[in-house]
Amino acid sequence: MQIGNWPLLATSFSVWSRNDKRKTMKILLDVKNVKAVSDYQLHLEFENGEKRIFDMAPYMEKRPFIRLKGSPLFAMAKVEYGTVVWPGNIDIASETLYDKSKPC
Repeated sequence: MQIGNWPLLATSFSVWSRNDKRKTMKILLDVKNVKAVSDYQLHLEFENGEKRIFDMAPYMEKRPFIRLKGSPLFAMAKVEYGTVVWPGNIDIASETLYDKSKPC
């Protein structure tokens, strides 16, 4: 099935993205569980059962995450609406967490 010039590759919980100038569709996976550990690592479990590790260290000098650096707030990571959030209206997209994380 095709909608306009966009091929329909998935039917549920999806987002359009552009990779290498091709138009594709990716499935969005909700985060089901998170544990913040030392060295700004997040241990994640996604709705498909996959467990992955996300390194937040490269993000800790950028806004809004700089507020978490050296603060007990980082350890207060929790899951809301399928993604990871912290106090003070700080969050990170679930697709970033999945795409930039590594399998455990």
